[in-house]
Amino acid sequence: MITRASFLTTVASLGLALLAPVHAEAQAADIKTIDLEIYLELESVSNPQISPDGTEIVYTRGWVDKMNDSRESSVWIMNADGSKNRFLVDGSGPIWSPDGTRIAYTASGEPSGSQIFVRWMDDEGATSQVTRLTKSPSGIRWSPDGEQLSFSMNVDGEPAFTVSPPGRPDGAEWTASPKVVTRADYRQDRVGYVDEGWRHIFVVPAIGGTARQLTDGDWNHSTGEWTPDGRELVFSSLRTEDAELTWRESEVYSVDVASEQIRQLTTRRGQDSSPLPSPLGDLIAYRGADFHDDTYRNSGIYLMNRDGSNPRLISGDFDRSINGMEWANDGSGLYLTVSSEGTRNLHFASVDGGVRQLSDGEHMFALSSFSDNGRAVGTFSAPQVPSDIVAFDLSDPEARNQLTRVNDDVLVGVTLGEVEEIWYESVDDYQIQGWIVKPPDFDPNRQYPLMLSIHGGPHGMYNVGFNFGWQEHAANGYVILYTNPRGSSGYGSAFGNAIKNAYPGKDFDDLMNGVDHVIDQGYIDEDNMFVYGCSGGGVLTSWVVGHTDRFAAASANCPVTNWLSFVGTTDGIGWYRNFENFPWDDPSEHLRRSPLMYVGNVATPTMLMTGENDLRTPMPQTEEYYAALKVLGVPTAMIRFQDEWHGTSSNPSNFLRTQLFLRKWFEMHSRGRPMTDG
Repeated sequence: MITRASFLTTVASLGLALLAPVHAEAQAADIKTIDLEIYLELESVSNPQISPDGTEIVYTRGWVDKMNDSRESSVWIMNADGSKNRFLVDGSGPIWSPDGTRIAYTASGEPSGSQIFVRWMDDEGATSQVTRLTKSPSGIRWSPDGEQLSFSMNVDGEPAFTVSPPGRPDGAEWTASPKVVTRADYRQDRVGYVDEGWRHIFVVPAIGGTARQLTDGDWNHSTGEWTPDGRELVFSSLRTEDAELTWRESEVYSVDVASEQIRQLTTRRGQDSSPLPSPLGDLIAYRGADFHDDTYRNSGIYLMNRDGSNPRLISGDFDRSINGMEWANDGSGLYLTVSSEGTRNLHFASVDGGVRQLSDGEHMFALSSFSDNGRAVGTFSAPQVPSDIVAFDLSDPEARNQLTRVNDDVLVGVTLGEVEEIWYESVDDYQIQGWIVKPPDFDPNRQYPLMLSIHGGPHGMYNVGFNFGWQEHAANGYVILYTNPRGSSGYGSAFGNAIKNAYPGKDFDDLMNGVDHVIDQGYIDEDNMFVYGCSGGGVLTSWVVGHTDRFAAASANCPVTNWLSFVGTTDGIGWYRNFENFPWDDPSEHLRRSPLMYVGNVATPTMLMTGENDLRTPMPQTEEYYAALKVLGVPTAMIRFQDEWHGTSSNPSNFLRTQLFLRKWFEMHSRGRPMTDG
């Protein structure tokens, strides 16, 4: 049997030592702190769904399979008050049938891969495999009468053309035919080549049978949502001849389930998406924005009649990121899960116009589903609280009842680091929000090494949810600083768009002012400050070391370092549009914003970590920067993660390695501090 200890010994055999905490007083004071072994025991909860009558809840529960270095999941069920919480079946993503008698979910099935299953929720608990697909389904929805299930699936297309060389003898083994690529979007991170295929909408009888394709053509289609009468599914796409090269445009359509006839419902020049029919079926809500060339802009919430007439904005000047929306049972408006200033809370958009906030607090609170009587379930996380399931009434979402505590067993007795919110002023009078994670036994009279963590996107948002990685670094004696510099989402469109034609740029000043703010608190060892980030965070990390030498070491993970070579090799050609000019017309902006152009200034020991399969920020971006650092004699290392796409931690063991490599590199280049090698 492989134990947690032997698993970590395997990780350490790669040349890493599990570092003893820098802050030794934690051990002396006999404080139990978080460690990497705990990570392997953590569980997750997601997608809670309450039954239509409000009596039971099904949800997905995930865990780490240490034997196979993977993350697995199963479907669990409990009473609405959290009692009788138990395993139900292997799989994920359960959803109730409209009458509450069955659930549909996905699990491994025949002939292979993910398939749709239906389980009866009576005492017998009969389970049927509904599909036998060759591709993975997603976006499963019950028809209103419970007779059908809709889903989306990729459908392979034929090559645009091919050739058949003559002379092949019987039984000869020749090299496989070349892949003929004629599409602009021909590969995707975490997918690979898309095989000339397109995403289409299907329906299948809920008792099982042959799936029927409803949409056609060389276009991708979003998840379909049923109209209450079960006659149509509404979805977003762009079904035009030049769709593949049309930038930032989409429309809302409907497809008649019986006739497969498709109607276009919107005609805006811009983006219209996420359509959702009202409970009576007379209205369709959707998200949209007029065409723009901003790098970031929040979408508004619109309504239109079912036939597409009378489109109107109902969200007014509400300017925050909407993560999800669900119609109220009475059709009076929509419940919204909204991200704002590092938090997530519940809002309500009225059909008569306007958005009001229903919950408040420094947490990540998301609505998942609600019953016919208004009993709701969602997920909740806070700085020292891993995500769990909560129940509440829609009439009073502040009165939440926590139903699960899936990680209390592994975190019992563990002292976590305090998370402190900060606001500080940056250049141009910008107010920037950030957070500090302190070691569990923090002493303000001591001097601590600092890690500055930079988020990706670049239009991402660091938040107040529980973060194991930062807590584990803090348990090893580091102060962690994470901030939302300009360009981040959660602060309005103007703040997010402030990096248009200026990325990287003033966001660097926002980050450095955050570091200065923490230094002013008096407990930071200025000789031992470190910086890291992945994706957009890797861009900014490589930019930081080209513009300052104040950090003792850096790790630029999955970065973009050369915009000229990046825009044509990433998995989406839309990046060409994020610059004022195409590079063949004027390459100056691409060069000016490329960290590689400032590599001659770098004196900071800089490591790079990237997944070998990364198609978003491809490995050559790392290789270019690594080669330049080597030529210049700057201490560097290139860590090439196996079986990883974009990022370095999708596999559990690679998350452990990411944590360890970071601290190993930072300790190797610490200034005047003892190395810890435990």
